[in-house]
Amino acid sequence: MKKSSTLAEISKFFHNGMTIMVGGFMGIGTPTTLVQLILDKQISEITLISSDTAMVDRGVGPLVTGKCLRKIIASHIGTNPETGRQMLSGEIDVELVPQGTFAERIRSGGAGLGGFLTPTGIGTTVAEGKEVLLVNGRQYLLELPIRAEIALLKAHQADRAGNLIYRNSARNFNPMMALAADIVIAEVDEIVEIGLLEPNRIVTPGILVDHLVCTGRGA
Repeated sequence: MKKSSTLAEISKFFHNGMTIMVGGFMGIGTPTTLVQLILDKQISEITLISSDTAMVDRGVGPLVTGKCLRKIIASHIGTNPETGRQMLSGEIDVELVPQGTFAERIRSGGAGLGGFLTPTGIGTTVAEGKEVLLVNGRQYLLELPIRAEIALLKAHQADRAGNLIYRNSARNFNPMMALAADIVIAEVDEIVEIGLLEPNRIVTPGILVDHLVCTGRGA
């Protein structure tokens, strides 16, 4: 299967009301070209799963300012004042999840688990509406897995089979999100021939990646 795709070719996967995971942390490791594609197509009513909403003009922040979102599942939103404004005005629904729980919910979604137990959030607003179980005399929250229709990733290099190498801290949430979506699209700086990537540096195997969009050399 040919994995190298154009923006026009992948645009067919996006529609109003969809659920999207986007990699990155404070904009580092976020596929900005794919974010811009969503804006250009004027996709709306999106449920966004992302570690944070970065800044107004950085990372996934433009999806907030562009009013593309219906709901956000994230660990923090404080660096993007527009997110807080829209939340308080009732324009968007925000589900704040402790970052470790956020990562584990995605990992559970990718592993096909039904959920997991954690003491994090007991006695706080995090526990509202969630099942509490008692294990060996200690209370735990039942946290449910997260999956998405599409995961949008950012990697440094890929080969034509879709194997991905990340650059330093830009790795962050990208690898786990590759496991937890029906369609995985990776924006990469460079695509090389199969066999040219150092095997020990490959983090995400190509079998998980459906489409590659190259924004640099080697397309």
